[in-house]
Amino acid sequence: METDKHNVTTYSLLENIDTPDDLKRLSVDQLPKVCQDLRDFLITNVSQNPGHFASSMGAIELTVALHYVFNTPYDRIVWDVGHQAYAHKLLTGRREKFSTNRKLGGISGFPNPAESPYDTFSAGHASNSISAALGMAVATSLNDEEPARHVVAVIGDASISGGLAFEGLNNAANTNSNILIILNDNDMSIDRNVGSLHSYLAHITTSKAYNNFRYKTYKFLKKLHLVSERQRGPIMRFNNSIKSLIGRQQNIFEGLNIRYFGPIDGHDIRRLVRVLKDIKDMQGPRILHLKTVKGKGYEPAELNPQAWHAPGRFVPETGEVISGKSSAPKFQEVFGQTLLQLAEMDKRVVGVTAAMSSGTSMNILQSKMPERVFDVGISEGHAVTFAGGMATDGLRPFVAIYSSFLQRAYDNIINDTSIQHLPVTLCIDRAGLVGEDGVTHHGLFDIAYLRPIPGMVISAPRNASTLRNLMYTSLKNAKGPFAIRYPRGASDADPSGEPFKCLEIGRGEQLSAGTDVAVLSVGPIADRVAAAIAKAKADGISVAHYDMIFVKPVDEEILKTVAESGMSVITVEDASRIGGLGSAVAEWLKENGYDNRLVSMGIEDNFVSHGKVSELYELCHLDSESIYKTIKMLNKN
Repeated sequence: METDKHNVTTYSLLENIDTPDDLKRLSVDQLPKVCQDLRDFLITNVSQNPGHFASSMGAIELTVALHYVFNTPYDRIVWDVGHQAYAHKLLTGRREKFSTNRKLGGISGFPNPAESPYDTFSAGHASNSISAALGMAVATSLNDEEPARHVVAVIGDASISGGLAFEGLNNAANTNSNILIILNDNDMSIDRNVGSLHSYLAHITTSKAYNNFRYKTYKFLKKLHLVSERQRGPIMRFNNSIKSLIGRQQNIFEGLNIRYFGPIDGHDIRRLVRVLKDIKDMQGPRILHLKTVKGKGYEPAELNPQAWHAPGRFVPETGEVISGKSSAPKFQEVFGQTLLQLAEMDKRVVGVTAAMSSGTSMNILQSKMPERVFDVGISEGHAVTFAGGMATDGLRPFVAIYSSFLQRAYDNIINDTSIQHLPVTLCIDRAGLVGEDGVTHHGLFDIAYLRPIPGMVISAPRNASTLRNLMYTSLKNAKGPFAIRYPRGASDADPSGEPFKCLEIGRGEQLSAGTDVAVLSVGPIADRVAAAIAKAKADGISVAHYDMIFVKPVDEEILKTVAESGMSVITVEDASRIGGLGSAVAEWLKENGYDNRLVSMGIEDNFVSHGKVSELYELCHLDSESIYKTIKMLNKN
């Protein structure tokens, strides 16, 4: 980074790179400067327009090397999660648009195929890159593409612990494909990595000389027609057995018949380019293991990578994070403090999370009672079944997982908790519109996918006090799985000093009386409804407002009262309109012979982009003004 006489920041090499073809015109010796330009650019820009910082800083050399060696976008690079893909966006024509990153109408914070041909696959959730890349590798083979298309999957050391990644690895070993898997091992996920696989990766070694010798020998024997691709598997297994015997260490990847290279320094750009050139045309599945540093090149992020995963706005010169924290605690903080109090009251209480200990505030209990918190890594399905096992023998597990991530555990929720009526409390964080993380992270479908499950209790607190009491209620009265969904962000107040109150399951609360229109809401969107009702009241419209609290079982007494009044009914929810509260109310009215006019307000049948939550509410017609207009429209009719 350089500053000219007018104090305008310039990036002497980066500013001339609009496509990877521009990058390829540079010499290898110029690539370290490109990497520095990228780091300087990200520090300057992400400090003002927040995003995922440390992961992208740690993957810069890898990104530059991939685009330098491979012919993208013809060759495919499949990013896992996408937290590390900012440099990729900058090198593929989006540098000038980067100031719009994660903003409404701007570029996505994650790879998005609708945005660029260089983004080969959607990357918002972990562990899918190997499976997707393997599918592409098979497709290029079956399509007889010339020249042969290279396919690269980039996956992190945390993501590779996910079950889907193992399924992909197993299939790759038994599929005739030339997939290259880059294992970006930075010793971190969002929280510290857990599990035996992580410990294994920290100690795995291999010899560069050995790999070179083996590869050259294989090419020589193949040239003499003494070996063939068909014989490669048995030879490789024998070779790996000898290597394990001599080195007294077995390589899990080579045990799957996947060639392994590494670990090598993922920040040595010259060596990285050389290695990629050496192995890119090899036949069969390969893994290149890189050791990287999360936050590389920015000391505060290197020292505390967990806090710098997505730090918000900060001062580049000092690393001081600019706090925009509300005086009220976040919903997840209320969850964490309440869980600690419940654990202090009841020794059966345990916490389970899937690599999101700090994100869900499970770390509050973890810091006080580490033996009663279980971070299972990126394994949401396992988290639910594991909790089911604990509940079987008398424990009361609280499983904290983001709404969009819990989708992975649907089968486990049905078969391993619900059928057996096990009292597992699903604490569904980030429910509803989450903002800048966008389409892959919005928690819009949990109500719809949980409602059909027999015996499932589904609740949503409108405020912090109700969240606290729902958790207490689930501990005291749940006879089976009990779901509590709550949003990202600040609540209304700190309820930690309040006494616990057991709520009646399936009972809502009337917030205001009225005679013209009835509004039924669930969750914190009640505040927007209240603002709309206040505006309608000024117009002389009398509106009844009910906080349903429970979507299942739904409060039938409230529904009967509203139905018999003859009022028009509006349902409002921060979730998919299809299958949600509105659907539940419509079903009840029809089944009980009522014909009240009903308007359901929720997320329509489409995916929602990224932007500020307030902007997205307006975009989805769930802001107070839209609710007010709906009330006014129904009152006229």
